[in-house]
Parts: sequence; C-alpha cells; structure tokens
Amino acid sequence: MIRTKGFLRNVSFILFSSIGGLLLSLTGLSIGWMLGTLVMAGAFSFWSHTNSTSSDDKYVLPRFWMNAGQFILAIELGQKINLTVIDIFRDHWMSIMTMLLLSIVFSLLSGLVLWKFSHTDLLTSLFGTVPGGLSVIPGIAEEVGGNIGVVSIIQTMRVFLVVLVIPFLVSSFAVHSEKLEVSNNQSAFIFPSLEMDEMIWTAVLALGALAGYYIGKRLKFPAPWLVGGMLGAASIQAAGSSFAGHNLTPWWPNILIIAAQVFIAASIGSKFHKKMFTGLGKTMAVALFSTIGLILSLFICAFIVSKLTGITFVTAVLAFAPGGITEMATTAAVLHEDSTFVVVVQVLRIVLVCIAVPPLIKLLHQRRLRNRAHSHAARNI
Repeated sequence: MIRTKGFLRNVSFILFSSIGGLLLSLTGLSIGWMLGTLVMAGAFSFWSHTNSTSSDDKYVLPRFWMNAGQFILAIELGQKINLTVIDIFRDHWMSIMTMLLLSIVFSLLSGLVLWKFSHTDLLTSLFGTVPGGLSVIPGIAEEVGGNIGVVSIIQTMRVFLVVLVIPFLVSSFAVHSEKLEVSNNQSAFIFPSLEMDEMIWTAVLALGALAGYYIGKRLKFPAPWLVGGMLGAASIQAAGSSFAGHNLTPWWPNILIIAAQVFIAASIGSKFHKKMFTGLGKTMAVALFSTIGLILSLFICAFIVSKLTGITFVTAVLAFAPGGITEMATTAAVLHEDSTFVVVVQVLRIVLVCIAVPPLIKLLHQRRLRNRAHSHAARNI
C-alpha cells in the first residue's frame, strides 16, 4: 500500500511538472518539454524544501525515472548511427574529429575559467560547460559527485545562448535569406502506422540497449543506462543496417522522446533545494562570459576547419555549435546547408562526450584532491 502510494505521488509530480514542458513546447522550441518540465519541477521542489519542516525528501523521484528516461534516450541516439553516419564519417573523418576534439578542449577550458573565478567546485564547473546536452550531462554529473542543480542551470543558459544567437548570426552569412523556422511540435502526439518489421526492429534495438547497459555496468561506465545503452543500440543499428544494405527504421513515435525529456527533467528538478544555489550570482556571471568566450572560440575554429576542408562556414558553425541537435539541424535545413553532416557531428560529439569526458573529469578531480592532500600533509610536517 505504501509502495503504491509512493508510485502515485511520483506519477502526480511528473504529470504536474510536465505542464511546464507542454506550455513551453507550444512556442515551437524542440527542447521545450525538457526546459519547461525542469523549471516546473525545480520550482516546486525548491518551494517544498523551503517550506518543509522535516528533512523528508518525499518529492525526490527515485532513480527508476531517470534510468527510464536515459534508456529511451539511449535508443534514440543509438538508432541515429546508421549507414549515412558511417559514410559521412568515412569521407570527412579528419574534419569531424578535429571539430569534436577542439569543441571538447575549449569547453573544458571554459570550465576551468568558471572554476577559477567562481565559488563552484571543479567537477561542477567542468560538467556545466561540457557540450553534451541538457538531457545527458546533469545525470552523469550527479553520479560522479557534481552539483546537479548548478550543472543544469549552466547547461540551460548555454543552450539558450546557442539556440538564440547561432541561427541569427549564421543566417547573415548564408546566401539564402528565408525566415528561420522553429521546430514544429504539432506532430508530437501523432503515432506512425504500425509495421511489423519496424516493431520487431524496435524490440531488437531495445534488447541491444539493455545488453549495452549490463556491459556498461560491468565495465563501470558513467550512467550505464545512457552510455552503455546508447553504444549497444548503436552497434545493433550499424550492424543490422550494414547487413541489410539499407537503413533499418524502428517504430519510434515522438511521444517516446517527450517522455524521456519529461522523466529526466522531472528527476533533475526534484533534487533542487536552496543550498544548491547559495552564492550563485557570481558563478552565473562568470558562466555567462565563459560561455560567450566558448561560442566565439568555436566560431574561429569553424572558420579554420572550413578553410582546410572546403566545408561551408555556416555548416561548420552549426556542426561545431554546442547547442541542441534539432535546433542546429533545423537551421541548416532552412539555410540549405548540409543538415546531415550537422546531425552526424552533433550526435558523434554526444557519444564521445558520454564515453571519454566523464572519466577524464573524474581523473582530474581525483588528482587535484590527491595534490591537495599531499600539500596539506607537507605543511604539517
């Protein structure tokens, strides 16, 4: 009875939080479900912690909901690694790897600036600036000890800056002057027709993601539901498409992606409390300037890469930009740029960030703690 009551309370909290996502999605912003739900859940959790007379975190969602959202997201990202991605990577692997590595290096440098000039700890600063996405990074940051609230806020600010600034700037460089269109959410609740082969392939991808989770858990991957699941689904998608000779398509309605955004955002927001944001004013100011510096440095890198490879400057900027996949791809399509290339680079960066960056950040943090301990011991001798 108690377990049922707790489950119903969790579902009620998620549904209540999703109202914010629904309202923001009506603006046409493709990540509206994620941002709106996060704001609503965070505000309610912050209010409940502030006004509660006990230390009972009854509105903090159990790990199940975050895992469910990450599992759906893992299949979504994994299925994008198809024959098209493989072909583009084979043709442009040098420019793609250059973009990916430079974007990660500059984001880590931006995080170091944030750490040096604010009161934020090293883990939180680095995870706040790494370009992995609002739906990916906070969950990983929490598992290795970062401040999930501050990471979410910095990631949100970065996404908003990129989404608002990049399309406006690159449109001035484009030959075509069509008005930019925001993504359309009208098809969010339209289900594609059921095809048996697509249903079977969806089940196969889900099993691959599940196998990837267990392998990732055994290998101690960060966020194994996301990282391991994504690698498992990607391996199945790439192998199956190569064997069939064409891209295999699962039955994958948009409502699943909305559910993943809502589950992840509500889980993150439910953990917000007042202590997370104490003295955050200076941190946000430094984060703003470091994010602007990151965007400017990526513009410079995109210009250099476009000169070296022959890829248009606009395409390079959109592929390089640390923003949302959908927003950058939509802008590329509207400006008649190579939207497929943009999607490939954005997706591969998320894969690389999920696999390589968390262990690197954790290693840097542990090394700093050891150096601090040695210094403290030397002073006491």
